Amino acid sequence: MSEGKKFRIAAEHAGQRLDRFLAAQLPELSRTRVQELIAEGRVLVDGAVVKASHRAAAGETVVVEAQPRPPLAAVPEDIPIEILREDEDFVVVNKPAGMAVHLGAGAKRGTLVNALLHRLGQLSAAGGSLRPGIVHRLDRGTSGVLVVARNDRAHGLLAEQFRSRTVEKIYLALVQGRLEGDSGTIALPIARDLKRRTRMTTARRKGREARTDWRVIARLGGFTLLEVSLHTGRTHQIRVHFSALRHPVVGDTLYGAARQEHAGKIILPALGRPFLHAARIGFLHPRTGEAVEVRAPLAPELRAWLAGLVAALEIPAGSFDAGLRAYL
Repeated sequence: MSEGKKFRIAAEHAGQRLDRFLAAQLPELSRTRVQELIAEGRVLVDGAVVKASHRAAAGETVVVEAQPRPPLAAVPEDIPIEILREDEDFVVVNKPAGMAVHLGAGAKRGTLVNALLHRLGQLSAAGGSLRPGIVHRLDRGTSGVLVVARNDRAHGLLAEQFRSRTVEKIYLALVQGRLEGDSGTIALPIARDLKRRTRMTTARRKGREARTDWRVIARLGGFTLLEVSLHTGRTHQIRVHFSALRHPVVGDTLYGAARQEHAGKIILPALGRPFLHAARIGFLHPRTGEAVEVRAPLAPELRAWLAGLVAALEIPAGSFDAGLRAYL
């Protein structure tokens, strides 16, 4: 190991986890990066390689060889992906849940971008080497329709439609509990949760404007199936908005949903993802200006879970799905 930064553990820091201690001493590095360096053997405590969970002892000497991460760039990967519509300017895909849209923290391969580069060969360069073609995103756990630009001109025109909020974005969501009324609007500002950085919150005074409209499709026992329209595109917007109403999206344990749902006396199988699906998108074609609408059928695992819920509740087939039929 080449010479790096050296620290001597003071008595006041004794007992701290090594990764926490170093993250505090090296603010230019994230805790995740510190953990990577420890795992790579680039951190020595009194000359020995240790684990991130090592408890620091007074008087120990810690040496860190802080190497930067190698630059990431999206490369083609042969990953199946469902394309709903494509032409020379854009492609519309049906993203599966569990797939990240582009490279970033925790996603170094297996993303939608990797799959599309293999399928199409080239995407717009306007998004940079990590996000080629990306003009909007879906959470990793959300399935459904997503638009990707194939050239820089289309990228700019599509991105402007998202910025000006002229794109129609319709989702299907199943939430816990029975919402009052048949439709409504949630207009709570959204900000990063300072205590849990992976979450967003509506509890902070300084948040960004956010608007979510909803309409009831069906009430299913202790659940409500909704059609949701987004007028803004904040991180986790639908999830955090319904959590704020105490009606979290089914399967969304990050925002308070139960890990195990019940339908009467029947315990339903764990869904393993939020019941949230981008069902429809509408925008203007970047070349012709014509109106484009694309729908993504409800993800198979969501259809199966919904069918299980209906069966558990003994709801007659066809009694509730008139409003849902367009999305199946």
